[in-house]
Amino acid sequence: MPEAPIVAWQLFGIKYMKPMIFTLVGKDKRGLIESLAQTVFDLGGNWLSSNFSHMAGHFAGFVEIRLPQERHDELIQRFSLHPDLSIKLLVGHDDSIITDKTAQIDIMGNDRPGIVQELTAILSSFNINILTFDSRSVSAPNWGGQLFKAKALIAVDETVQLDNLRYALEDLADDLMVDITIK
Repeated sequence: MPEAPIVAWQLFGIKYMKPMIFTLVGKDKRGLIESLAQTVFDLGGNWLSSNFSHMAGHFAGFVEIRLPQERHDELIQRFSLHPDLSIKLLVGHDDSIITDKTAQIDIMGNDRPGIVQELTAILSSFNINILTFDSRSVSAPNWGGQLFKAKALIAVDETVQLDNLRYALEDLADDLMVDITIK
């Protein structure tokens, strides 16, 4: 019977892994993510999740890792020396938001200044916690303008009336299409 693979933290004889989040912005070039992942691995860490994008001419993203607590300072030191990226690290918490029910909201309509503020104000008025929010403005050549698209994953409790939420969001503009799906 083959032996179980050795996990990186076992190589270092460390048992307690502490969550960390880091954000990054900088000039893009090949191998950036690989170099960050290698550094995390070299220090006995585990890369849990990440999200990267090109925005306004820069490469930007955020990453959640688990790293032995005694290695946090070393990671901070190594990342502070990265020649191409500005990186900020934060120690995470072991507790997380637990929710029984989530819903996904898909929104599409004409783009305009303030649309994200208006949408999030409505979500806040319903006492809704946004778990993820992804938005973009894309060209709408048939309409001669910009189209706003957003997708949000929200935590909802039993008091939230999703139909009322949909109506409130749709009332922002005649052209706004809103779809809410329970997850």
